[in-house]
Amino acid sequence: MVVKNRMAGPFRKTLPKQRQEREHAKTKFSHPRKVLREIMDITYRPYIDPEFEVLIERIHPPRVCVDNDTYPDCTLVKVDSANKHGMLLEMVQVLTDLDLVISKSYISSDGGWLMDVFHVTDQQGNKLTDESLIHYIQEGICANRQASREFKPIIGREVRPRHISTEHMALEMTGVDRPGLLSEMSAVLAELGCHVTAAVAWTHSSRAACILYVEDSSKGGLIDPCRVAQVQAQLENVVEAHHYKDERRSVRLAAPVPGQTHTERRLHQLLAADGDYELCCCCCGGIGEWDDFNIENCKETGYSIVTIRSRDRPKLLFDTVCTLTDLQYVVFHAAISSQGSKAFQEYYVRHKEGGILSSEGEKHRVTQCLIAATERRVSHGLRLDICTRDRTGLLSDVTRVFRESGLSITRAEIGTRGKKAIGTFYVKDTSGQNVTPQTVETIRREIGGSVTVVENKSSGTSPEGSPSRTSTSTSSSSTVEERSSFSLGNLLWAQLERLSSNFRPIKS
Repeated sequence: MVVKNRMAGPFRKTLPKQRQEREHAKTKFSHPRKVLREIMDITYRPYIDPEFEVLIERIHPPRVCVDNDTYPDCTLVKVDSANKHGMLLEMVQVLTDLDLVISKSYISSDGGWLMDVFHVTDQQGNKLTDESLIHYIQEGICANRQASREFKPIIGREVRPRHISTEHMALEMTGVDRPGLLSEMSAVLAELGCHVTAAVAWTHSSRAACILYVEDSSKGGLIDPCRVAQVQAQLENVVEAHHYKDERRSVRLAAPVPGQTHTERRLHQLLAADGDYELCCCCCGGIGEWDDFNIENCKETGYSIVTIRSRDRPKLLFDTVCTLTDLQYVVFHAAISSQGSKAFQEYYVRHKEGGILSSEGEKHRVTQCLIAATERRVSHGLRLDICTRDRTGLLSDVTRVFRESGLSITRAEIGTRGKKAIGTFYVKDTSGQNVTPQTVETIRREIGGSVTVVENKSSGTSPEGSPSRTSTSTSSSSTVEERSSFSLGNLLWAQLERLSSNFRPIKS
C-alpha cells in the first residue's frame, strides 16, 4: 500500500501525457514506408568533407592544351579536369572575357570527370598565336579551380571585362527602366563625393539593372563605413522617386568580398530575380525568325535535352551556360556550333540533385529564362564609344548630356584605363525618332575627348557586333577636353537633380 500510495500520485498526473505520446506514435508509424524513407534520409545521407574536393583537385589538376596544329582556321582549347558544378561556366567565362569567338564546342562530363573542347579565334577570325595570351588561358582556367583568382600574368593585350573590380564597393540597382534614372543616381554619387570607377547597365522588358563600382573621391579606396548608410539612403530616395508605390525596385551597396561574382553573371542574376523573364513569350517557340527553344526528356539516358536555335552573336554561349548554372542544372553533354549568322546549341542536363525537368511548368520557366538570357545582351539604338580624361562626376556629366538631348540609355559599359575613361553607350531617342547628327555633335562638344559613332549592320545586335561604319570626333584642344562645361542651364539642372530625391511620381 505504501508503494501504491507513493506511485499513484505522480503517475496519475502524467498518464494523459503518455497516452498522447502513444497516440502520436501510432499516427506517425501508420505509414511505415514514409517513416523508413525519412530515417534513411537522416541516417544514411553521406557526409562529404569540403576539403575532399580540394584534395581531388590537387591530385588531378586541370590539364589545358592549346592546339594550333589540328585545324588551319581555328585554335583548339582542350580541357581535362575533375568536374564540379559551375566548372563549364568558369571555362567559358575565361574565354569570353578575352573577347574570343567560340565557333564550336563539345562538352562531356560523366563520371565526375570532364573533357571539353572549344574551337576559338580572335575577333578578326585569326588563330591564337600570342604566347602570352595562350599562357593566360592556361593559367586562367587553372586559377578558377582555386579559391582565389588574383593571378596577373603578363599579357600583351587588355583583358575584358575592365569593369570587374575587387577593390571598390559595388552599387547594385534594379527597377523600372525610365529615362534619367542613371543620370540622377550618378549625380547624387558625385555630390556625395563618390567617384564611379566603372559601371555596367542593362535594360530588358521595361526593367533595368546596373552595377556601379564606387570609391571615395577625396582619398580613394573604400567609402567610410559611417557614410555608407547615408549614400544608400540617398540613392534609395532617387530610385523611389522614379517608381510608383507597388513597383519593384532594389538598391544595395556592398563592400568587395573574395571570389566576387562575375559582373555580367551578376547582371543576369539581378534581372532574373527581378522577374524580367516573366514577360518573355515562349508559346510560339522562339523570339525571332530563326529562334527556337525546345526541351524534351530522354527516358533511355535520363537526361533533359535543351535545344536552342538562334541568331549567333558574341557571348551567346556564356549567357546560356550562365542561366542553366544559376538555375541549378548540370550540363553533362553539349554540342555547340555556329554557321554564318545562325547558332545551334544542344545540352543534356539534369538538376543538381539528379532529376530531370519533369513538369511542364518547370520546362516553361526554364524556356522563359533562356529566352531572356539571349535577349538581355541585345542592344538597340545608336552606339557611342567614348574616350576622355577620367574625373570625378564624369558619368554624371555624360548621362546628363544624354538626358538633356532627349536620349535614353538602353545599355552602357564604362571603365578606366590609367587616367582615361573608356565607355560604350547605346542610346535612343525617347520620342522614338532616330538620333540626329546635330544631337551627336552636341554630345561631342559637351563631353569632350573622343566620341565615336558606330553603326551596326543590323539593329538589335550586341555591343560586340562588328561595325559597318564609324565616325570619330576628337577635341582639338586639351582645354576643350578638360573644361567643366559651366552654364546657367547646367547649374539649374544640377539643382533639380539635387532636389529630385524628395519628389515622387504623381499617382493618377
